[in-house]
Amino acid sequence: MIQIDLSGKSVLITGGTKGIGLASALKLAKAGASTYLTYKWGSADMESIKADFIKEGASVEPVFIQADVSIPEDTKLVMETIREKEEKLDVFISNVGFAQSPKSLEEYKKRSLYKTLDYSTWPLVDYTQQIKAVFGEYPEKVLAISSDGPDHFYQGYDYVAASKSLLEFLTKYMSVHLFNEGKGSTVNAIRFGTVKTDSFNQIFGEEFFEFMAKDGIEESMFLTPEECADSVFAMCSGLMNAMNGQIINVDYGFPYQDNSMMRYLKTKLGK
Repeated sequence: MIQIDLSGKSVLITGGTKGIGLASALKLAKAGASTYLTYKWGSADMESIKADFIKEGASVEPVFIQADVSIPEDTKLVMETIREKEEKLDVFISNVGFAQSPKSLEEYKKRSLYKTLDYSTWPLVDYTQQIKAVFGEYPEKVLAISSDGPDHFYQGYDYVAASKSLLEFLTKYMSVHLFNEGKGSTVNAIRFGTVKTDSFNQIFGEEFFEFMAKDGIEESMFLTPEECADSVFAMCSGLMNAMNGQIINVDYGFPYQDNSMMRYLKTKLGK
């Protein structure tokens, strides 16, 4: 088995105290990386998270930074905090996502859409720019956390899907800029399928999984934050350095087979 040692590497994860962000931080820290995790006021149980890091055998404690990704002053504070401890920032993972859930076209508001972009899309650009400004160079790896929203219709997911579409578009363009302007820096996005997280439950409700179980969909077809973290870790491991500008689907292939015809056939065949 290949042993991945990330000792000496520094990683910044926005929204790193819950869900995919936290699971990724634990995985990276276990391999020796120093992790810097942003969070909004009141959203993190630091002592509990530190205990998780100890349980995972992480050699370096996480550094928590209270910051709102949509506020430039907070972004500056994040960079200054990390700069006090690190000469460079090796990996940036843009993980924060926030959006209101319109139920109809009448509920569309430009202000709400722009706010979604401020939280879910623009930090990919803004944080990357600020890392270059403070550390003098881009991260070796920039990773955007996306979803399958751009290719599917989900009730109330309009703004999220729009923000993820733009996030993926910017990922591709940024990959060219950073590779040429940096020292071989790479930018990729991971598009996760359905993941059991607090943010998913807030939009769709926990009852979703009960409904799918009754419909014959096995629980194993849905991702856990830990499974997502495995993919994030792989992209940060050094084994995927040739990948750049890619939108990587991680979903067990479930969206491909989840369609009306397959549901009909399962019912017809009694499966």
